[in-house]
Amino acid sequence: MDIAVPRRSERLPGISMAGFRQSLPAPVDIAMVAHPGVTLLVDLSEGEGIVCDSRGRRERGSVVIGLMPGDLRAGGHVGECLQLRLEPDVAAAVLDASPDLSGAMAPLADVWGRDAARFEDRLRATASWDERFRIAAEVVGQRMRARTPVEPEVAHTWRRTLTSRGRMQVDSLAGEVGWDRKHLWSRFRSQLGISPKRALRLVRFDHAAHLLAAGHAAASVAAECGYVDQSHLHREVKAFTGLTPSAVAVAPWLAIDDVAWPTSSPNRSPATAGRYIPECR
Repeated sequence: MDIAVPRRSERLPGISMAGFRQSLPAPVDIAMVAHPGVTLLVDLSEGEGIVCDSRGRRERGSVVIGLMPGDLRAGGHVGECLQLRLEPDVAAAVLDASPDLSGAMAPLADVWGRDAARFEDRLRATASWDERFRIAAEVVGQRMRARTPVEPEVAHTWRRTLTSRGRMQVDSLAGEVGWDRKHLWSRFRSQLGISPKRALRLVRFDHAAHLLAAGHAAASVAAECGYVDQSHLHREVKAFTGLTPSAVAVAPWLAIDDVAWPTSSPNRSPATAGRYIPECR
């Protein structure tokens, strides 16, 4: 499978894109590993195309997937698809409403209405991935600018969750933005569709999963990621994927991450986390 990534000029903050193409459509059946982002999977295949299964629900064609459920599988005869990963604070604006990020899946048409078909048509009209990335950046950027962003305190909390790789306490996050724990929990959950605690767990798991895929031993991964012990790591991996750490280490979905999503590599230093400065209102 050929993988394309956008030029720097087509990248938007909080959004990652990758294009996938097979010279001949071929049967695919792959388990998708949970990651801290909302996924737009835009099916550009001819014929049967992509079929996604999650929790007994099956959807064909382009879909929106909340923070990836552990039992999600993508299959069908896949020729081409465009995948966008949206960080939750971005997804809240791009998807028109507070998304359910607990792992729900819905057809893109149910979320964007007629705009979904127009978006697909524009992407199908060109075979150039550079042009497709430009179109995607244009469409998503317009939606972001047309909608009210999440509160800066919520956006800061999400950013700190990422830069700390999930190794913070909710009370500490609340203290950074001048809120109490209950208020942060309420605002974060209502705007991003996930609790601060689950967000921390998911980001920490994502870092651990990539270390496992890079060949690190489970015991060292548990220590580096702040789990109590190897058994704690095993329980968390099982909770998010239904798999053991050894099975996650060889998951095909993670094997392509360094190519499709190079900025997600756990060996790269996270962005510097600045101190929260409230906006003047």
